[in-house]
Amino acid sequence: MKLPIFIADAFTAQAFRGNPAAVCLLENKLDEDMHQKIAREMNLSETAFIRKLHPTDSFTQSSCFGLRWFTPASEVPLCGHATLASAAVLFHKIKNVNSTLTFVTLSGELKARKVEDGIVLDLPLYPAHYQDVHEVKDLIKTAIGDTMIQDIRYSPDTRKLLVRLSDAYDRSFLENLKVSTQDLLQIENTGKVRGLILTLKGEPGGQTQAFDFYSRYFAPWVGVAEDPVTGSAHTVLSSYWSQELGKKEMRAFQCSSRGGELAISLRPDGRVDIRGGAAVVLEGTLTA
Repeated sequence: MKLPIFIADAFTAQAFRGNPAAVCLLENKLDEDMHQKIAREMNLSETAFIRKLHPTDSFTQSSCFGLRWFTPASEVPLCGHATLASAAVLFHKIKNVNSTLTFVTLSGELKARKVEDGIVLDLPLYPAHYQDVHEVKDLIKTAIGDTMIQDIRYSPDTRKLLVRLSDAYDRSFLENLKVSTQDLLQIENTGKVRGLILTLKGEPGGQTQAFDFYSRYFAPWVGVAEDPVTGSAHTVLSSYWSQELGKKEMRAFQCSSRGGELAISLRPDGRVDIRGGAAVVLEGTLTA
C-alpha cells in the first residue's frame, strides 16, 4: 500500500502555527480499520481521508469528494481544521482546477472555496442552549478550579460545553490558564459532553489586532487534551457570540500555544463561513 500523505497547518499563514492535520488521498477503497491505524500512527489531533466518489473521478479535475476525519482514538462527525487542510492540499499541492470543492461527510455536504486571502469553509451553525450549572459544576471545577464564570451553554448537536469566563479576565489570563484535562473522563463519562470550550469576550484594538472573542478547546473524550485551533468549536462559538455581540462578521483567536485566527461570517441561510489560511509543511508517501 502506498498512499500520498500531507501535513498542513490550518488557520494560519505561517508554518508551525495553527492546527496541523494529516491529509491522505485515497485512490482506492481503504480497509475500514486502516483509517484508525493511520490516524494513530500520524498522532495528530486529526487525520483526514479524501476519497473519490466515482472510479472515473480525478483529484485534479473533480469538485466533489468524500471526506472522513479520525483522531488517534476515534472517528469524529465534524472537523473544521482538517477540512481546511484537505482543501489546501487539493488546491495548492494537487492543483485542483475548481474554485469550490464539496466534501460529503458525516455532517452533510461541506463546501470549501478558494479566496485571495485563504480558504472559506461553509459549515453548519449550531445553537448553544442555557445549561444548568449544577449538572456540570464538578466538570468545570475539575478543569479550571475557582476561575470566575460569566455564562454556561451546551450544544446538543455537537455535545460541546461552552464556558464563558468572566469579562474581568483578559486574553493573557486565558492563554496562561492551567486546565486540568486528565480527570475529566472520570468526572464526565455519560457521553453528554465530548468537548469543553473556554471562551472570553474580546478586547478593543489598541496596539494589538482586535478580536471579537477568544477561546481554547479541550477534548480528552476523543483523545485530544487540547486542540490548537478548532473549526467545529467555532460552529458553536459563532452562534453564541453573534447573539451576545449583535454581529454577523467577527474575528476570533484561539489562544493555544500555537495560536490561530479565524474570520467568521454568519450566512443568510443559517450556516457560517469560516475563513482561514493553511500552510502545507510536509508531503510524502505512506507505505505499509
